[in-house]
Amino acid sequence: MENFNYYAPTKVVFGKNTEFQTGELVRECGCRKVLVHYGSGSVKKSGLLDRIFAALDKAGIEYVALGGVVPNPRLSLVYEGITLCNRESVDFILAVGGGSVIDSAKAIGYGVANEGDVWDFYARKRTAQGCLPLGVVLTIAAAGSEMSDSSVITNEEGWIKRGYSSNYVRPKFAVMNPDLTMTLPAYQTESGCVDIMMHTMERYLNQADNMELTDGISEALLRTVMKNAKILLDDPQNYEARAEVMWAGSLSHNGLTGCGTDGGDWASHQLEHELGGMYDVAHGAGLAAVWGSWARYVMDARPGRFARFAVQVLGVEDTGDAIKTAKKGIAAMEEFYRSIRMPVNLRGLGIEPSEEEIKELARKCSFDGTRTIGCVKKLDQEDIFRIYMHAR
Repeated sequence: MENFNYYAPTKVVFGKNTEFQTGELVRECGCRKVLVHYGSGSVKKSGLLDRIFAALDKAGIEYVALGGVVPNPRLSLVYEGITLCNRESVDFILAVGGGSVIDSAKAIGYGVANEGDVWDFYARKRTAQGCLPLGVVLTIAAAGSEMSDSSVITNEEGWIKRGYSSNYVRPKFAVMNPDLTMTLPAYQTESGCVDIMMHTMERYLNQADNMELTDGISEALLRTVMKNAKILLDDPQNYEARAEVMWAGSLSHNGLTGCGTDGGDWASHQLEHELGGMYDVAHGAGLAAVWGSWARYVMDARPGRFARFAVQVLGVEDTGDAIKTAKKGIAAMEEFYRSIRMPVNLRGLGIEPSEEEIKELARKCSFDGTRTIGCVKKLDQEDIFRIYMHAR
């Protein structure tokens, strides 16, 4: 096993009607004025935003609001939020929404707490020295951003999607009521389940000597999400299934499933980020579309690990031949994606990039040929190009 540090400071308030506690949770943080950050009209139509405002009023907390976050959150709105926070002397950010809203809130927090252009952090030009404190009322189980140290932002100039991580952005609290996810369309729910699984799969499929306990936690988490993803496809109002998926989303990306590993591979996320930046696809669906092509391309570098994944997570019979078992596992995972109506290639995403467009994706993903991605097998620009081509 590898040495590790585990840090998960977020207070979780989980269950029915927990959003009514938001005002008190914010007051406990000792702030004076809050930016309430949210996405589209759904939080208004559902009445959630009014409940949040009422909870803040009851706690005597001043606030301003900024909506408009979209999937693959935009840098332009981050800039708008930074300006608003500075003008209104905001000292706390409350994200009401899913991963995109939380990621946007984190970027705004970086921008307020640090001088200069916030994009510099995502472009790896500078290192952040702080962030405004933030809290979360979660409405979509997917990204795990409610407990994680990471955020991902899309820059409209060049449509580049980049992530940045630091412990400064771990939320002070996360309010998690599974009821708030009941109105999600099936596609968003299932896409979220894929994202949750991938956060654990990319830590699990690595090149390290791993901890048996961490492996067991990861395998149980993956089986649980797969089981409940299928339940929610047929019974979207199932509270218990919503709760299982929501808690799995947090545990998948708060560092728990990476304890004792080498940090994981993350190539599938890097491949998808470029698809999200150029084509604005749903993140989880994009991950499903590229995963099989990536797995087949790299699994010969770690066949035993892929074989264990096939047996322990997907229930594939151990053939005694690691390569053969690994291939069956990859096919079984793609069959699971199909069963929850997720794509297994780029056509399934509704995009058919030309060879030139794929070259552009590979160029961006490799940072103009200056970096490799992944750890199961180090992938350069040519490898990335081939994986995209296989995924068409």
